[in-house]
Amino acid sequence: MTDGSADPTALLAVAEAAADAVVPRLAASRDRAVGVDTKSTGTDMVTEFDRWSERTLVAALREARPLDGFLGEEGASEDGSSGVVWVIDPIDGTTNFLYDLPGYSVSIAARLDGTVVAGLVHDPIRDERFLATIDGGATRNGGPIRASGKDDLATALVATGFSYDPDRRRAQAAVLVDVISHIRDVRRFGGAALDLCALACGRVDAYYERGLGVWDTAAGALIATEAGAVIADHQPDGGAFVGAAPGIAGPFAELVERAGAHAA
Repeated sequence: MTDGSADPTALLAVAEAAADAVVPRLAASRDRAVGVDTKSTGTDMVTEFDRWSERTLVAALREARPLDGFLGEEGASEDGSSGVVWVIDPIDGTTNFLYDLPGYSVSIAARLDGTVVAGLVHDPIRDERFLATIDGGATRNGGPIRASGKDDLATALVATGFSYDPDRRRAQAAVLVDVISHIRDVRRFGGAALDLCALACGRVDAYYERGLGVWDTAAGALIATEAGAVIADHQPDGGAFVGAAPGIAGPFAELVERAGAHAA
């Protein structure tokens, strides 16, 4: 049953209040190597900060909206009865967080009856908050943002990421060798959520990656789309994700498909 009070703007306000409960600590923490474990591989790390952030976000969201469901990277899973499910990545880019590098964020999306209608990504290092609601545009720290006006693939700056699985990494490196010869350059920043926000505000002209979870892209994909980027392929449960500025969206999608990005 859908909750009639689930207005995207109201949901976004709830997400902002939840993010405010975790961002200051994530920005200020210095002793980050606390309770470090691994997940899918020996390089796929999770820290006690990830778990604390998810617990805190879920508690804040549940207090505001007790009938909603949850889907979190670190195990939060609850169906709810309102039609709203909160898709949470408590620290997207944990490796960067652990090494005190930029490129990690908090990502919160509200999914209503299967459609993401509100999204928040907060970068604690730059203190930048990216927000979007469906059909409502996207902002960074309150100001509107737009994808770049790039129309020449050969001069496009592209973001990407790599799997934690060694065999998949080797395949992705082979794809990169092909892609990089047709563009300006490649950047590997950290988490997918901020890569998508970089696409949304024109810091990069395109982004592709494979092997992402739904929590990696739920908020960022909405933000990028509302900023005018074109998502050519979105398979959030481990498949391909391809997005670009509108002027190069078609040629870029063809390039990564020819290079084998959908299989690597």
